[in-house]
Amino acid sequence: MKAAQLTGWREPLKIVNLPDPVAGKGEVVLDVLACGVCRSDWHAWTGSDPDVNLPHVPGHEFCGEVVQVGAGVDLWAVGDRVIAPFILACGACPDCAAGNQTICASQAVPGFTIPGAFAEKIAVPFADQNLSALPEGIEPALAAGLGCRVTTAWHALTGRAALRAGEWLAVFGGGGVGTAALLLGRALGARVVVVDVVEEKLRYAKALGADAVVNAAECDAAEAVKQITSGGADLAVEALGIEATVLGALECLRKLGRMVMVGMPAGDHATMQLPMDVVYSGQLAFYGTRGMPAWRYPSLLSLIEGGQVDLSPLVTRHIRLSEATVELQAFDAPAPPGVAVITDFTG
Repeated sequence: MKAAQLTGWREPLKIVNLPDPVAGKGEVVLDVLACGVCRSDWHAWTGSDPDVNLPHVPGHEFCGEVVQVGAGVDLWAVGDRVIAPFILACGACPDCAAGNQTICASQAVPGFTIPGAFAEKIAVPFADQNLSALPEGIEPALAAGLGCRVTTAWHALTGRAALRAGEWLAVFGGGGVGTAALLLGRALGARVVVVDVVEEKLRYAKALGADAVVNAAECDAAEAVKQITSGGADLAVEALGIEATVLGALECLRKLGRMVMVGMPAGDHATMQLPMDVVYSGQLAFYGTRGMPAWRYPSLLSLIEGGQVDLSPLVTRHIRLSEATVELQAFDAPAPPGVAVITDFTG
């Protein structure tokens, strides 16, 4: 099979021919239909993620068609089209039994701890515990985002910080997960303000229905959000994983507000200085989140299939496997609006 392989930090991915994966016990092999290029892949590409060893195939945001079924797999058959969360939980430990698959100690993470989906095929472990059927009405490029960005935003809003209709939601970072949070937040009945430093992304957010936008390069973003929301946001989503946006997200909240950190803090941002006096005096709640348990897919798919949210604006670029490096390099600077998805795996 063809794959894009990382052989050196920050080096162009090499298009190579690798042996096709074989389905082991509890596994299926998929023909990859689409795979997103995510900022988390950029962390792997730069060498900021300690789980990644070279050479390695990145890619964690994918959907595909089952072409091989391993022993012990009962729920899936050749020809099924499926979505995979990027955290593949074992399904057997106490955390999984409690519904908390995202903290499973035996989890496998494609593109990080196991080979990823920047390839024509991928082996998926714990298939019965993790995969969900890909509805007919959702095309593969959009479904790829249901492996990471969309599901992470959905779980942040509904599974962690309990966004309610009528609340003000502040989204710090207008990238893929931030745009997903905007669209899902509006579908849930919230009013949304998006904060970024790229005017193009702010125009894009406004076109997608943001009630207000703030350019953090031109003002004190937290104060601007407080003015727009008449006292502060009820919930803030931090979608970049850097200190500046974490500070802004905390400081823009009204008292008793909640903040959920979606962005991945890696490299120089793994340790941050936070204003704990703001947390204390505002009696704020601070949540971390990573991925979404597989059992929560039905609620999100129901929202999409019912027409309550149109996520198609997320995908702005369909690319070839060989173009993945260009998209990774773009994350070195403020990236363009929307999400790039690999849909052509021929090279």
